[in-house]
Order: sequence, then structure tokens, then C-alpha cells
Amino acid sequence: MLKKIRKALLEKRDHPYPNLEETPLYKKEEELLEVQFAEQLTAVSGHFIFCENGMDFIENILDLAEKFNWRKIYCWEPELQELLTQFEFPFYKTDKDFEMAEVGLTLCEALIARNGSVMVSNQNAAGRRLSIFPHHHIVIARTGQLVADLKDAFALIKSKYGAHIPSMISTITGPSRTADIEKTLVLGAHGPKELFVFLIDEFN
Repeated sequence: MLKKIRKALLEKRDHPYPNLEETPLYKKEEELLEVQFAEQLTAVSGHFIFCENGMDFIENILDLAEKFNWRKIYCWEPELQELLTQFEFPFYKTDKDFEMAEVGLTLCEALIARNGSVMVSNQNAAGRRLSIFPHHHIVIARTGQLVADLKDAFALIKSKYGAHIPSMISTITGPSRTADIEKTLVLGAHGPKELFVFLIDEFN
């Protein structure tokens, strides 16, 4: 068997697909990235909210807090803390009583329109806990962080961090889910049962 493989490798053959690497993996999408991301996120049971500015974001999150009766909202990102404080929105700055956390507010590295995924890393102040432990995860992103595909998201990471790439980079696609038990889909099995993504055009 090895001799046959070696012989085949030594034989000069024309590559059947000489331009394979230059061939696009996916067909070109005609829809705007915002629309594509929203459709894909919704398809995996996530929630998408577009906001023109910080005030629009505050109004929307106030509506959600009232709807779900949230009381334990945690935010460790200085930039988000400043925005929430500006509008006197109540939240927890530390991990006091964290076992009672209902909502985790985090930033992200990128939004991937192709599959409605959120790319996160451990370099943000929220670390790993706020995107995993609370039952509700709220992601806040700028329009400049919306990209078409995974390779574009990694390009953003490389541009932002250079040689100091974060030790943990992960993608979140919808709420936590499992169908291990009797093939029945259960949301929130190993993490948040609700995922909200706010895309903000301008923070100020």
C-alpha cells in the first residue's frame, strides 16, 4: 500500500482543479450583511436588534428588562459601563452574588453574517464567565465588526491584536442547545438559553 502511494506521489500529474484555491467557497450573497446576519441568527433562535445609537440601545434594553423582569444584570466592560451609567441604567460592576446573575452584557470581536455567529475572546473585560453562566446573554457590537465570513473575522482579530492573539477565541451560534436526550432539542442546556445581539451604528 505504501509503495503504491509513494509511486503515485512520484508520478507527474496535472492537477484536475488548478484554480481551486482561488475559487470562492460560497456563492456571492446579494443581501446586506446586516440582513444576512439577522436572518441567520434568527434561524438558530437568537434575537437581533439594530440600534442607531447608544440611546436607542438603552431604550431597547429597558424594554427587555421590563419584559423579562431582569434584576441581576452584570456588565464588566468599562466602555459599556460608561454608557449604562450615562443613562442611569442599573447593573452590577463586580461579581458580587454572581451565582444569581440573570443577564450578562458583553462586547465581542466580530459578528459573522454567513452563519449568524458571534466571535468572542478572553481579551475582553467580560472574560469567559459572562457569556456562559447567566441565562441571558446580551452581545453589543458596532457595525464595523460585522463581517461576511469566518476568515474575515480572523482578519479583524489579527489586525486588532497583531502578534498577541488571544489565548481563547470562540464563536457563539445561537443559545446553548442539546438534543442528546431522546433527540429532543433543549435550549439553555450548557449555557444561556437566550441570546440577544445588539448592532449599534454609533455608540454616542
